[in-house]
Amino acid sequence: MTENVHNRIAMLRAERGISRRQLAEALGVHYQTIGYLERGEYSPSLQLALQLADYFGVGVEVIFSLRPFPRLGS
Repeated sequence: MTENVHNRIAMLRAERGISRRQLAEALGVHYQTIGYLERGEYSPSLQLALQLADYFGVGVEVIFSLRPFPRLGS
């Protein structure tokens, strides 16, 4: 059984005006990896998840969840 990992990477990027390339360069990954993560086509390693949390200055649980995040304004 494979569970989807939901994330808020695109939202956090948009809030900060950061491109996929900029985020990828800051994390040392290929920019396509960021796209795969945002679309839920790839689940990050623990190290990458922690790097993302550190980069955005939030807890991992703010970015990733096993359940879909509620819609904004709900």
